[in-house]
Amino acid sequence: MVISVALRPQIKQPIFMSTIVEQIRQAVAETVATLYGETPDFSKIQVSPTPAEFSGDYSVVVFPFVKMAKKAPDAVAEEMGKAILEKIPQLSGYSVVKGFLNLETAPAYWQQFLQGLNNDPDFGRGARTGHKVMVEYSSPNTNKPLHLGHIRNILLGWSCSRILEAAGHEVVRVQIINDRGVAICKSMLSWQKFGEGKTPENSGVKGDHLVGDFYVLFEQKIKEEYEQWQQTDAATAQYSQRKKQEQERKDFFKDYKNKWFNEFSVLGAEVREMLLKWEAGDPETVALWRRMNNWVYQGFDKTYGDLGVSFDKLYYESDTYLLGKDMVEMGLNKNVFYRKDDGSVWVDLADAGLDQKVVLRSDGTSVYVTQDMGTAHMRYQDFGCDRMVYVVADEQNYHFAVLFEILKRLEEPYAAGLYHLSYGLVELPTGRMKTREGTVVDADDLMQEVISIAREQARERGEVDQFSVEEREGILKKVGLGALKFFIIKVHPKKKMIFNPEESMDMQGQTGPYIQYSFVRINGLLQRVAREGVDLTPAAQYTDIQAQEKELLKALHEYPQLIQTAAAEYDPSLIANYCYSLAKSYHKFWHDLSIFNADAADARAFRLELSRAVGSVLNSAMSLLGIDMPERM
Repeated sequence: MVISVALRPQIKQPIFMSTIVEQIRQAVAETVATLYGETPDFSKIQVSPTPAEFSGDYSVVVFPFVKMAKKAPDAVAEEMGKAILEKIPQLSGYSVVKGFLNLETAPAYWQQFLQGLNNDPDFGRGARTGHKVMVEYSSPNTNKPLHLGHIRNILLGWSCSRILEAAGHEVVRVQIINDRGVAICKSMLSWQKFGEGKTPENSGVKGDHLVGDFYVLFEQKIKEEYEQWQQTDAATAQYSQRKKQEQERKDFFKDYKNKWFNEFSVLGAEVREMLLKWEAGDPETVALWRRMNNWVYQGFDKTYGDLGVSFDKLYYESDTYLLGKDMVEMGLNKNVFYRKDDGSVWVDLADAGLDQKVVLRSDGTSVYVTQDMGTAHMRYQDFGCDRMVYVVADEQNYHFAVLFEILKRLEEPYAAGLYHLSYGLVELPTGRMKTREGTVVDADDLMQEVISIAREQARERGEVDQFSVEEREGILKKVGLGALKFFIIKVHPKKKMIFNPEESMDMQGQTGPYIQYSFVRINGLLQRVAREGVDLTPAAQYTDIQAQEKELLKALHEYPQLIQTAAAEYDPSLIANYCYSLAKSYHKFWHDLSIFNADAADARAFRLELSRAVGSVLNSAMSLLGIDMPERM
């Protein structure tokens, strides 16, 4: 789903930047109308940065105007170049290359732009749009701690929410906690039977980890019970009744496990009984449920705090699982749904390529899509958001396609603003993780691992002893978590990825620490400026802008529009890769040109002001990704 043009916010720009690209597009429209007597479609006027191998800053594609001009492309470009140069004083020249009009901006424009950027603490942020956007992310189960998959979910949701805010929207951050059901009862029963009174306090184990350990223990116990049952006469009878001639016994029992759990397992029966007691409000069961969930919530809060993320409101499945039934009745009255002979209620979405879907079982109980319908409606009542973004793995693509189509047919007022931010699986170099087998890498352990790698690398470079313990640990946390966050966010959400902790810390690669080091370099320069009282006023006289300087200026110029694009596409990787590109350009600038020791005072002042601007934008852009920038490394 793509946001419609009507919903895309306008960009807030300083007065001097209305922007030059928009000025060029407007001048192109006026020039074409004047020269050739036709008004072009403004939305189709293409203005883009000029490729590095050609002279100029911005290029206009003239081929759309050739037919109306009845002239060769180069002739059209030549005519348009002369006219546009007269209209825009910020342009200093043009050239024509194979049907492209390359325009060059005047040094005065870049002077004004740089000064405006450094005087605007909100540079890049859009004006308020009046749109309210809800972003749902994380949404864990309370039978296990947060893991690597959750980290990708959380980082995508958090960064998207910050980018949407920077684009000018009001943002509400929420999660729905899956705190009920069979999986939760497995952890509860396991603790009840095997826990021996363990608590986070008396065991020293973080609450969510403790509960997760009992979930894994339950799966081990159920595996043992199943293996023992397979040797019984009852198991042989089931195999004999259902076996196929070509089917091996072990294959049969592999496929039969779920049916066995529901019909023959002793532990399975106890889990089902516990769930029924919870649904009936049994005081003892509910008390145990609350106690163990509270352990988990305390653990989650610690992990969220370490990641630097938060929520405006929490929703709980125990409160929402009965929602949506009234919407089913409404849908029946509108003929959106239909009832079968067994009493179940369905929706036919075949015309949308989604087949038929049950929304209410024959016994009157809800399915997941039903409660999600009710939850969406409740959230709209709570916040009045005109857009809702669900950050959920691509395994649920079909579910959200069904949900959104149903809400559209029910004519819910927010239905046009629903978006599923679908993302691919994240693995470690060792392969896929499995919760039931206890092979999942917990989020807490992963964060500690990247911080440990940062600590070891700093020790190898001899950078540890120069800081106090408190300052050193603060820097290592920023670098380690910056590496983790950037490595995950830089990948387009829809792509599967492998997270490599060692690779994420490469100081020479496309990593968070590489970008943080650029910022530290700049910070060191500016501290020296402050210490030595360097006069920066000569920067205004600098006109001999070098190619490396122009490259940085043009990149900074793109930042406001980039925020808008990343918000419209719900794609934080655009910001991440922009940060890397900007840092890489700055390192080249640092290497190629003398900055503090430049020969002329105006060149030194300008390059220092340019460095300040790069540092400011890097800090701003990385903060949109939830990444803190250290002042020293």
